[in-house]
Formats: sequence, structure tokens, C-alpha cells
Amino acid sequence: MPTLYVENVPADLYDALRRQAKSEGRSISSEVMKLLSEHVPTSAELARRRRAFALARKLRESQCGFHPPSGVKIETTEEMLRGDRGR
Repeated sequence: MPTLYVENVPADLYDALRRQAKSEGRSISSEVMKLLSEHVPTSAELARRRRAFALARKLRESQCGFHPPSGVKIETTEEMLRGDRGR
């Protein structure tokens, strides 16, 4: 298993991580692994999400008759939020 070293962690972030790990009864390393696994999707997870979105799109189209015009890309909620953050 690869090892990850992180340098120059801001003191306030490290303290928050240490407090959170302690409150959950975990080591800092275990807490970081938990946070990474919850918030960084693997390629398998991304593929699963793509399949779920495609299925939801098909369901929406079959339920309400909505079909975007050919060549028109509809932004996902995630893409819209990222765009808003850039303002």
C-alpha cells in the first residue's frame, strides 16, 4: 500500500483534524483515511456515478418527455456550483 506524506499543514487545520480524530476515537492517520475515502472518489466510484446519472437522465426523459436539443450540453448541478464559485 502506498504511503502519503503531507508537509506544511497549517497549524489550525492540523489542530482541527487532531480534535476531530480524538472525538471519533481514531488516530490522525485513520481520520485522514476516513476523510479521503468519503470525499475523494475513485475511478470505480466515478464510473458508478456516471451510470447512475445516465440512468436518471433516461428516467427523466421517459417520465416528462424532456429531451435537450441535439448538441446542447446541460450542466450538472456540480458544474453549476463550480461555475458559481468562480464568480
